[in-house]
Amino acid sequence: MGVLDRFRLDGRTAVITGGSRGLGRAMAQALAEAGANLILVGREEEALEAARLELVELGRRVAVVPGDVSTPVGAEAACRQVLNLNRPVDILINNVGGRRVDVATEEIPVAQWQELMDLNLTSALVCSQHLCRGMLERGRGSVVNVTSVAGPIAIKGIRGRHYETAKSALTALTRALAADWAPRGVRVNAIAPGVFLTDPNRRWFGEKPDFQAGFVSHIPMNRMGEPGELGPTAVFLASDASSYVTGATIVVDGGYTLW
Repeated sequence: MGVLDRFRLDGRTAVITGGSRGLGRAMAQALAEAGANLILVGREEEALEAARLELVELGRRVAVVPGDVSTPVGAEAACRQVLNLNRPVDILINNVGGRRVDVATEEIPVAQWQELMDLNLTSALVCSQHLCRGMLERGRGSVVNVTSVAGPIAIKGIRGRHYETAKSALTALTRALAADWAPRGVRVNAIAPGVFLTDPNRRWFGEKPDFQAGFVSHIPMNRMGEPGELGPTAVFLASDASSYVTGATIVVDGGYTLW
């Protein structure tokens, strides 16, 4: 097998949570271009259908599952819908997450803190529990958790440290699952993105131009990432190109964490 062939995903099925837009949509595009069939999970049916129509043009099978995995009950329900499609899952990308609130840690209500932990951490656990059983039975599969550069560090100028806490814990969960599942043929890795120009971030920085300038000045490459720049890393971790990689976190941040 040639080196480029190791990146191919022909005949495999990938589930991507939050796969209809932003980084999830970009990773879905990349995996489809590498040959994977897709199951996209998301909250907004209109966005899911738009993504499906675009991605089927690549000649792949694309199914969509409307669901909100930000709660344990919602995540379990979405996973049941995925499993009811009767398509063996070979790749799982746990992409759902977000900061959502910018509130001082000493002021955040515990109930809201728990909701955000569920969004950024528990969602990945529940989806992995339900969708990786088939992988473990077959002795083959790849899980990619989307963490953040906010896991090992605290982002300057932003409050809401629930995000740093949850993403750090997701990195630890990645390593724990990798250790448990490596003998059973399932690899578990993570991608830690820096700041990418997704639509929510464009809106965020549009409201805070001074913050944007300060943030970019801290990036050695002197720019924010484009969503499509994350896709190749997802393909690498999902494919046989990374067959001897598990428990790893690949940072894709333009050098933000170098300082």
